[in-house]
Amino acid sequence: MKPNISIPKGTRDFSPEIMNKRNYIFNTIKVVFEKYGFLPIETPTMENFDTLMGKYGEEGDRLIFKILDSGDILPKTKNENFKISDITEKALRYDLTVPFARYVVMHKNEIHFPFKRYQIQPVWRADRPQKGRFREFYQCDVDVIGSTSLMNESDLIHIFDEVLTEFKLSDFTIKLNNRKILSGIAEIIGEPDKIIDITVAIDKLDKIGVDKVKEELVTKGLSQQAIDKLQPLINISGTNEEKLNVLDQLFSQSEIGKKGIEEIRKIVEYVNINGLQTAKLELDITLARGLNYYTGAIFEVKVNNAQMGSICGGGRYDDLTGIFGLPNLSGVGISFGADRIYEVLEELKLFPNTAQQSTKVMLVNFGEAEAKYCLSVLHQIRKAGIKAELYPDAAKMKKQLDYANAKQIPYVLLIGSEEMQSGKFTLKNMLSGEQSKVGLEEIIETALK
Repeated sequence: MKPNISIPKGTRDFSPEIMNKRNYIFNTIKVVFEKYGFLPIETPTMENFDTLMGKYGEEGDRLIFKILDSGDILPKTKNENFKISDITEKALRYDLTVPFARYVVMHKNEIHFPFKRYQIQPVWRADRPQKGRFREFYQCDVDVIGSTSLMNESDLIHIFDEVLTEFKLSDFTIKLNNRKILSGIAEIIGEPDKIIDITVAIDKLDKIGVDKVKEELVTKGLSQQAIDKLQPLINISGTNEEKLNVLDQLFSQSEIGKKGIEEIRKIVEYVNINGLQTAKLELDITLARGLNYYTGAIFEVKVNNAQMGSICGGGRYDDLTGIFGLPNLSGVGISFGADRIYEVLEELKLFPNTAQQSTKVMLVNFGEAEAKYCLSVLHQIRKAGIKAELYPDAAKMKKQLDYANAKQIPYVLLIGSEEMQSGKFTLKNMLSGEQSKVGLEEIIETALK
């Protein structure tokens, strides 16, 4: 039988053209991360099952891919006491933050705190695949751990602004909130013990709307009176300062709520010292970020003139390492969704031509003698830092030029017997069709532009 060749749902193959664009995204992000003093690390594809479970809330835990210890060892008979942990000790990482916390605890004696790291690796979630949502995707994370200073939050907001400005995005909003403000809201509506249920529901507001959020809160046991008090709170509007002033009055009896407001004001003060290049910074009371480990400031970035939802997010976590035996080590981090950024840059046609090019100059192969001569010319062009290649076979000219067009190679160099004698080579601009006789130095100068 003919084999059914396919790949798992929610995964993708990437062609060279797509990989060039993805590498443009990764490299742009990496340059900005390093400019702000962050260093790279990597962690394993799989973690111990217990490392991941219980860190993402009930919904997140359901999306963790479990790995069987070896083959098909599911119980052959019904066993009421059977647990997943009986057949697996490992799982694919769900994000990069929890593995980072585990890394910090394991390497605490080698690390100088505050520790600033970035990590660009794939993660896996057993989610329902849809546009912009995959089961295997890359995260580009940057975190600083071992410092409670809110200057770190300011730095991360500026990283959002700088990276997305580099991508030529001109209309995007950095949404800012604080989990302490959400805890304050839970207090003043009389449901402080339901903070996790409230944040998980509010986090879906943009996706399912107010009515569905209310229905979910009812199923979680919130009283109708509490829900009625909640709605006007999440509808607060105005400037950032106006919203904070309203919350100031509402939180007169909530210490944790007042602490959240104080932190937001301080972050905004730090950000305003140098301002932002492009981004709009907006306090959004409905921003919740569903992950349970966030304890302070939380962030999300939305491109306003694109269809995609949020493309970046993050927040402050005060004691994530405590679950691994290293308490009281506060951290804050953000993540860039590379796949979502890709979709936005494609939609808005913002990928530069250089992100789609691999080879800049192709040398035509006229035969054995010419090819040998071309090898020394090719070496000099590559030595100048230019991506170049010699077509490997002495094929017909049309075939070689078709190859150059297919790879979007902007320049083709023709070196026949006449050119070998004169030292002046024929350079063809594949976009304009123009040809000129030039020396090697001029070829290099033109290709470097």
